[in-house]
This record gives sequence, structure tokens and C-alpha cells, in this order.
Amino acid sequence: MSEHLLARIQNHIGHLTLNRPHALNSLSLEMLRAITHCLLAWRDDPGIAAVLIDSNSEKAFCAGGDIRFFFQAGQQTPQQGSALLEDFFTEEYALNHLIHHYPKPYIAVMDGIVMGGGMGIAQGFAPGRMRIVTERTRMAMPEVNIGLFPDVGASYFLSRCPGHVGTYLALTGQTIGAADAIYAGLADLFIPSSHIDGLKTRLATSTVSDSNIDQVLCDYGVPFLSQANPDDSALASQRERIDRHFMHATLPAIVASLQQDADPFTQAALAAMHKRSPLMQCVTLQQLRRGAAIEFADCLRMERSMMRHSFALGEALEGIRAAVIDKDLAPRWTPARLEDVTDAMVEDFFRPAWPACSHPLRCWL
Repeated sequence: MSEHLLARIQNHIGHLTLNRPHALNSLSLEMLRAITHCLLAWRDDPGIAAVLIDSNSEKAFCAGGDIRFFFQAGQQTPQQGSALLEDFFTEEYALNHLIHHYPKPYIAVMDGIVMGGGMGIAQGFAPGRMRIVTERTRMAMPEVNIGLFPDVGASYFLSRCPGHVGTYLALTGQTIGAADAIYAGLADLFIPSSHIDGLKTRLATSTVSDSNIDQVLCDYGVPFLSQANPDDSALASQRERIDRHFMHATLPAIVASLQQDADPFTQAALAAMHKRSPLMQCVTLQQLRRGAAIEFADCLRMERSMMRHSFALGEALEGIRAAVIDKDLAPRWTPARLEDVTDAMVEDFFRPAWPACSHPLRCWL
């Protein structure tokens, strides 16, 4: 096991607690392996009725993958360590697939920051999943900020948000709160952070089974329904504007549409996009359009090839350098201008990096 993951069983519920607060619980390869080990062990254990995953930090559930590790490994030859980078994404996506299809109720308490890889370990879609948010939830898929694309199955879950909300979130990398997350279909239940311990006590003292745990959770959340009403969320109020601008098939068309709208919400989205890699925004748009038409496993396989190409082409390393290594916040994107991005550049990201018979995620074929 890992010192950065605490595991216990209480009242037939397997509890996993992320325990790396100094790094906002960002995921290491060791943590991915430890989570996978527990979930596989509990999957076929008749004594386990459900799984709950949370963190020991008030600041973050999980801020994503360990991007400093990505930078260090991505600069090395395979013999020196970039093979670990390959292992990281293969094993992370395998874990995302396991969670997505987990046969037992899976409860994610997304208190605090939840971004990137944190979304991947929370966004299960099998029956019985419950994604809990609090007033401290700060949710985003901000990979475009560092020259990457939203992965961990985002091709699937963002492309299935209402209308074009997922496209807006993917291209801007903007952060949302609890009501917005529920409106976007990325969360299910609001519980105030001060009542999370009470929820755990309820689970520890109730008669819990895989068939009634949803009802236990929902009953506990009833008094708090009005505190995060999705119909009153910012995304709901801006839905018409989001759909109108982000429905277009190309990034230049989206940008041109946004430029015609002086509303502060629209201009904030445009300002955010101007800071991102033009190439990776075009890649991300194409990724979501493709992801909307394929199943979860195929999305992960597509993203795995995309990630291989991302580090080979270098845009991700430059984005991480500017954001967290040198911290100059002045990435030198290639190309620097949207008008210089070609269809061929975008298509390169979607070339299979392996034959189907040797793809690292081929076991789901």
C-alpha cells in the first residue's frame, strides 16, 4: 500500500482516503496502484457493499496528476524514466475504466479542489455511483492551461454535459462550484462540508447494502437541496449564450462568435482562451466532438494515444514549465497564433500510437 492512501473497512463500506495534502492530493503512480489494488480486492468481496473515496484535506479532494513528475519524466529518455510516464497514464486510464464500470456503489466526496485526475477517480457512471460536492468544491478540467487536453475520460463525460457546457469547460478551463457541477451533470448531491462527518456517521451506523445506500445518501441530503440549486447556477443562467457560441465546429468560428458578444461572461471566456495553446484548444474541440459518438473505453483508448503524442510534440512540457517550473506564466506556444494551426497538426494527435493488437489498453477490445 501507499502512505499517501489510507484504506479501511467500516460497516461493510470500503473507505479510501487520499493522504497527500502537501501536494493537494495530486496523484502519483504509487497512489494509482494502491487505489487499484483496493478496488480490485473489494470488487469481489461479499463483505463490501460499497466504496467511499475522500481526502484528508480541507483544500482539495484531488488537484489532478503530479505534473512536476510529468515534466521531469517527459524530458528523459525511456531508459532514464519516461517509461514511468507511459506507465502512469496507462494505469491511470485503466483505473478510470475500473471505476466507471465498478459493480458496487461508489461514492466520491469532492470537497475542495477537484481537477484533472481527481475528476477521473470521481466520475464513475455505473449504477449506484454518487458524486458529492460541498460549498468548498472548486471543479475544473484545466488541462488546456498547460498545453494538454482534458483526459481521464473527459472525452466522454464532458461531451455528455447539457448542450455545449462541456465544450465551454474544456476550452476555457474555467472553475465551477457545487451548483454548476450538479447542473453540468458532473455531480449528484450537495452536502455542506460541516455535515460530511455526519454523513459518514450515518453510513457507519445504518444498515447498509448495495441496494439501499443511494437512498441513505439522498435522505441525508434532503435538508440541503436549496443550498446548491442547479437551476440557479451560473451555467444555467448562461446556458443560451454558451450553446450559441460553443456550438460551432471549429475554434476560429467559436472565437469569432465570442468576439461579437460584449457580455462580461463571454469576454471572460474569450480572455481565458487567449491564454491557452491555440493548437491544444483545436485538439480539445476535436476530441470532444469525437468522444460524443463513442463509448467510454474507446474514449480512453483515444486519449491514451493523444497523450503519447502530446509529450512527443512538446507543447505539454512548455505549458508545465511556464505554470509550475519557472512560473513565468509566459508559455511559448507552437504555433503561437490560431490562424497558423492546420488540420494536419490537429489530426496528428488522433493517429493511433499503437496497432490495436498492442495498444496498452487493448484488454477492453
